[in-house]
Amino acid sequence: MRWILGTALIASCGFATTAWSQECAATVDSNDQMQFVQKEITVDSSCESFTVTLRHIGSLPVGTMGHNWVLTKTSDYQAVALEGGAKGAPDYLVPDDARVLAATDTIGGGQETSVSFDPSILEVGGDYSYVCTFPGHFALMVGKLIVQ
Repeated sequence: MRWILGTALIASCGFATTAWSQECAATVDSNDQMQFVQKEITVDSSCESFTVTLRHIGSLPVGTMGHNWVLTKTSDYQAVALEGGAKGAPDYLVPDDARVLAATDTIGGGQETSVSFDPSILEVGGDYSYVCTFPGHFALMVGKLIVQ
């Protein structure tokens, strides 16, 4: 009887299902004020795949206030954003740019998109940033990706 009661207590507290699991996904909201609401994402290096969902919670269309989510080393994000912005629509990225580690499509208000990538391409403790490469947005739309 004690074992059954103890197991029920552990399960009701959530320990049985969540204490040992890792989070292998994140959602990043973007808006019409040229902001990523979430300024930091943590990736568990034990994940086999990590998915980022980008939501545009604003209302402006993609041609006016489009946003994407592009992962690079921190040392590369500004150059990637400038070159991608100059490249233009629809992706605002230079094709096959090796500095781009993962990227979503560009979306407008009310839309969402996602990208999945293998965290093993990243170093634990490495210096990574995510940025929007729509022209001019990188100045305000940059966040930190932490690999643990």
